[in-house]
Amino acid sequence: MAKLNFGGVEENVVTREEFPLSKAQEVLKNETVAVIGYGVQGPGQALNQRDNGINVIVGQRKNSKTWDKAIADGFVPGETLFEIEEALQRGTIICYLLSDAAQIALWPTVQKYLTPGKALYFSHGFGVTFNEQTGIVPPKEVDVFLVAPKGSGTSLRRMFLQGRGLNSSYAIYQDATGRAFERVIALGIAVGSGYLFETDFKKEVYSDLTGERGTLMGAIQGIFAAQYQVLRERGHSPSEAFNETVEELTQSLMPLVAENGMDWMYANCSTTAQRGALDWWKKFRDATAPVFNELYDSVAAGKESQRSIESNSKTDYREKLEEELKELRESELWQAGKTVRSLRPENQTKKISPVKPAASIKEVFSKLVKQPESTEEKQYLV
Repeated sequence: MAKLNFGGVEENVVTREEFPLSKAQEVLKNETVAVIGYGVQGPGQALNQRDNGINVIVGQRKNSKTWDKAIADGFVPGETLFEIEEALQRGTIICYLLSDAAQIALWPTVQKYLTPGKALYFSHGFGVTFNEQTGIVPPKEVDVFLVAPKGSGTSLRRMFLQGRGLNSSYAIYQDATGRAFERVIALGIAVGSGYLFETDFKKEVYSDLTGERGTLMGAIQGIFAAQYQVLRERGHSPSEAFNETVEELTQSLMPLVAENGMDWMYANCSTTAQRGALDWWKKFRDATAPVFNELYDSVAAGKESQRSIESNSKTDYREKLEEELKELRESELWQAGKTVRSLRPENQTKKISPVKPAASIKEVFSKLVKQPESTEEKQYLV
């Protein structure tokens, strides 16, 4: 394990150089990794492990959409794809990758198969940290740990196929065998992590819930909506408002931040843009800090977890979720975005139909807005 300096603070990290794939394969050579759940994280983690030479099987409900997806991805019924209880029985490491609500519902079944020496693997600290709400209390005779990729399962798989890696945190909750560390790091490498940084279950879930509700998803949508609304109310067109709020950020500026930091992005913008950003960023920090503190307190108090459990356990959860996503999707902001995306050069041949020379820009936008997008595209646009 290496110690690296992060902004003046030393942290424990594990890199591929010190723990190469060959070492991970050696550690896991006698293990059967059972991935339970093939929804969000399951496919990426299972496929990456399989491609990295790990003995991985998938446990899923038979004759479900996710069962069919696993078959389409090359898992074979009776060989590498099993119904959940059989996969639990066969697995020596149980990768519990169902949704938080589904983990609660299935936990009584999972418990039966956690015999001494097995390992229980999570990619989220939710179930164990909030065990008074979830009822998930692992038996003492098994290893319990997590690897939490910092991104979606889709991104994990895409980056793996590109020869890249998604950074992950790891944590050990329980070391019953004395092998928990080598097991968790081996799995972290096998699922395609770029590097692994140390945390614990509580810190993982607190930071994760804060991030999702904050800058990663909730806050950024709120900021987008607020700026777009102000620009529209001040007389700017939808296309101009969207470009200055979202498109320039996602297509031009954030790639520069990802490449070499915020100062690098600033340095590659005009001096006028630099001056304005430097003058205003602290005002936005000070304005939003109280909201982030309120959010963190709500996470730490268990309010966010309780709301998630109650909401996501309802029988009509998916229908109500779709209604909320539809509200986003059909808002002027994201309908304008649909048209703007269609006008990107790489999309024009498939998005834009030939338009009569006399047609106005307004007519072009109107025609594009009416064109439906696929379900797959929709889930990434919101």
